[in-house]
Amino acid sequence: MTKILFTKDHEYIVVEGDIGAVGITDFAQGQLGDVVFVELPEIGKVTKPGDQAGVVESVKAASDVFAPIAGEVVEVNKALEENPALVNEDAQGAGWFYKVKIGNPAELDALLDEAAYKAHLESLA
Repeated sequence: MTKILFTKDHEYIVVEGDIGAVGITDFAQGQLGDVVFVELPEIGKVTKPGDQAGVVESVKAASDVFAPIAGEVVEVNKALEENPALVNEDAQGAGWFYKVKIGNPAELDALLDEAAYKAHLESLA
């Protein structure tokens, strides 16, 4: 079963089994504007929740991408190196940053589901 969860820092994770695809939300890419560069983590990097796992740079700003959960990076989205605009075009699809082997599935319980994330966005307005 696939599910998508969010952080209050505007990262998402799409969970399929014990693998999660991580990226920034559509809201985050909209705030950044045109993405011009993405720094991806190294395959094999082990993260804890809140660790810096990459950087996204736009014409406006550079922002850290934080790990939503603990795990080991098992794949990175090489397409972003050639075409960082994929983040703008399909942030929560083809614009994913990296995939992680989930270290502690219980950490997923601390993340927001789609309804809670939407409520969080409304609280920011």
